[in-house]
Amino acid sequence: MSEPPAGKVLGIALRGPNNGKMTLVDEAAATVDGGLNGDVEPSPHRGVTFIAAGQWEQVTRELGADLPWHTRRANVLVDATGLGHLIGRRIRVGEVEVQIKAVTEPCGLMDKLHDGLRQALVPDARGGVYGRVVKGGSLRVGDEIVTVESDM
Repeated sequence: MSEPPAGKVLGIALRGPNNGKMTLVDEAAATVDGGLNGDVEPSPHRGVTFIAAGQWEQVTRELGADLPWHTRRANVLVDATGLGHLIGRRIRVGEVEVQIKAVTEPCGLMDKLHDGLRQALVPDARGGVYGRVVKGGSLRVGDEIVTVESDM
């Protein structure tokens, strides 16, 4: 019996270089051991970042701020209440498969974007999760996110 979807893609964003502007797109291509085409150069383990819409709403409510989700500088907004349960799992988003590695730790840039944001993202993996692309392809707004059996 397969698991229910972990969520659905609500938004995709590409990060500009040097903490530059985020560009919203409806579709993105991912490469194996890389990230999303048009995004900044990924680290070896952090190719794509995901954030849960429910947790982002909670953070902005606590901060009393109306901040767009991509303020977090995540690549994929997911219609979910949380994503921490995906750590260590392999997920499929459209044609793309990603091995989810860990929690995305918020950096000091978050407080430059909004005072208190860094700390608000810490509890319960609110900053999202990241992973390494293990199967390339395209992902689109509206794609479901499902866990898959890993052959690793």
